[in-house]
Amino acid sequence: MVHLKHLEWPFFGDPHRQLATELDAWCAQYLHAGHGADIDAECRSLVKALGEAGWLKHAIAGVALGGAADTIDTRAICLLRETLARYNGLADFAFAMQGLGSGAISLAGTAAQRERYLPRVARGEALAAFALSEPEAGSDVAAMQCSAVEDGDSYVLNGEKTWISNGGIADFYVLFARTGEAPGSRGISAFIVDAGLPGFEIAERIEVIAPHPLARLKFSNCRVAKSQMIGAPGEGFKVAMRTLDVFRTSVAAASLGFARRALQEGLQQARERKMFGATLADLPLTQAKLADMACTVDSSALLVYRAAWQRDQGQNVTREAAMAKLMATEGAQRVIDAAVQLFGGRGVKSGEMVESLYREIRALRIYEGASEVQQLIIGRDLLKSV
Repeated sequence: MVHLKHLEWPFFGDPHRQLATELDAWCAQYLHAGHGADIDAECRSLVKALGEAGWLKHAIAGVALGGAADTIDTRAICLLRETLARYNGLADFAFAMQGLGSGAISLAGTAAQRERYLPRVARGEALAAFALSEPEAGSDVAAMQCSAVEDGDSYVLNGEKTWISNGGIADFYVLFARTGEAPGSRGISAFIVDAGLPGFEIAERIEVIAPHPLARLKFSNCRVAKSQMIGAPGEGFKVAMRTLDVFRTSVAAASLGFARRALQEGLQQARERKMFGATLADLPLTQAKLADMACTVDSSALLVYRAAWQRDQGQNVTREAAMAKLMATEGAQRVIDAAVQLFGGRGVKSGEMVESLYREIRALRIYEGASEVQQLIIGRDLLKSV
């Protein structure tokens, strides 16, 4: 299969190749393009299916807790997201949120926290969420206003979070709030907040162009036990950044999966569509467009799996992960747009795969660090290295 040829690259070991090949076969059998009207129910169903099939064990760390390994394998996460995205955007979302939502627990949770939450995440029995963004604190995390005030054996939460994926359906949220040990990012702590706590409400469900469960959360004197803090007081920002460092490259991998599907759809359309007494594929302009699409896909893949490989070697990948996310998400947007153009009027018809891809890709250029933020990260890292 052409879309699996990159598995021959030296970034991967035989277990990675086997994982991707087996997942591709599973996706072809069990996943369908598109989604039903009830996104919440479908997302829950996908999480359950991914857990039962064993794919979610790669989203957590700890063999004893049901994980595939004692540390999260970045290349495995990327291969999983690339493959799932190529078949079904909501399946990719469901998998990604299990990893991102529980990642802080894998990386910095206590033994009790890990034992309570991670096995259920791996089995697909508990849905996880990552609550970082606020109405006035998206890219600028240091502007966070949601507060957690110590009171006896608890912390009292007040404030809001927004654009929270799995908001409204998650069983628990890894939430970041200002505890005030220091100004800016140094006064933020991380907590595990179970759904349904008194004072915690889903203030608004947010609808977006590619339907996913999203919500605005509100906390009004919501008490969270001190034992639910992840890491030390004031170290929440570090925990958040460590989590994002693991999963940011996987956003690029999902973009790569969307781009691969768009290229696949574009090639098929070019071969089949009759035009001017020949096929669309016979036109030099079409061949040039397909060439650009293929170059973008492969260059993105090289950046994605370089970053994933480096992280799995224990190297710092701040710059490399930012490069991968920037180039893969922006590149996927161009590849998908080109595929829509190849389809002509059909390309913007609801229900067409390329139309769905066009809606799916747009958010990836924003979440887990917008493209402009990635440019800043890369530029600053370059200047530090001079």
